[in-house]
Amino acid sequence: MIRYIIKRLLWLIPIIFCVAFIIFALLDLAPGTILDTISTENLTPEEYQRLVEEYDLDKPMVYRYAKYMWNLLHGDLGRGEATGLDVWREYISRFPATLKLSFAGLIIGVALAIPLGIIAAKNAGTWIDNLVTGFSMIGISMPSFCLGLILIICFSYKINLFPAGGFDSGFKSMVLPAVASGLLMAGTTARQTRSSMLEVMRADYLRTARAKGVPEKRVIRKHALGNALIPIITSIGNTLAIMLAGSAVVESVFSWPGVGRLTVQAVNSRDATLTCGCVILTCIVFVVLLLIVDLLYALVDPRIKAQYTAKKPKRRKEA
Repeated sequence: MIRYIIKRLLWLIPIIFCVAFIIFALLDLAPGTILDTISTENLTPEEYQRLVEEYDLDKPMVYRYAKYMWNLLHGDLGRGEATGLDVWREYISRFPATLKLSFAGLIIGVALAIPLGIIAAKNAGTWIDNLVTGFSMIGISMPSFCLGLILIICFSYKINLFPAGGFDSGFKSMVLPAVASGLLMAGTTARQTRSSMLEVMRADYLRTARAKGVPEKRVIRKHALGNALIPIITSIGNTLAIMLAGSAVVESVFSWPGVGRLTVQAVNSRDATLTCGCVILTCIVFVVLLLIVDLLYALVDPRIKAQYTAKKPKRRKEA
């Protein structure tokens, strides 16, 4: 298992190089530069040219990319070109807010999705199943910014029950963005739970358990759900990784001071250093979380654990 973990983590190196190159290339192709953000009308041509040379805008994109990667290899993520703040500290200061929002959305999504998926599987083909499937399709297909605006209009503008955005109101300010993130997760996970449970519900060992007099609740909870967990964990893990990586749309709609909003602000200001640093750290978080999800499979299925821990047979030495 240790070799598997090291192998997965080593794949981060080419991923970081490729992601950084794509970010620099896209920002180079996009209209505008960092000078459009920091320059003023009173700037003289000489001062403007000095800024061009300072930010290496007179050199090709490949040069700026190579310079950034050289500094990154020495553990330096740089400073934001627009703010002058350290990228690592800026990211770490925003990450707890994203962490809180992601786990709040996870709790809401899992609490809704797994029971609804089980109910839909038990009542397959009925109006209950159609209702849950409709809810899942709405959650999957509805854009997050649309759902966020609906929640703001209903619960902030009309009822004035929760704040429309920000982070200053404590628990209340977390409710609407957490519900928006959780409902999107619930749609995907409920559909996956239903599909996985339908495959397991037809298994022979469930009929055997019922024939032995095992209560139906225990049959569903222990035997059926336990054997259907791997696809469900995959769905939950992928969605949580996306939210932890920074749900840029939800955070922007609700003015949530997280990693996603920081990345959007960096892109809008054409801050290549801050944008690249945020995306690289986000990739690391994403890959590590997916690795944790893969390792959780071993706790759910002993067969997978045996594959991780199995040793390759040694070759016999030829005489």
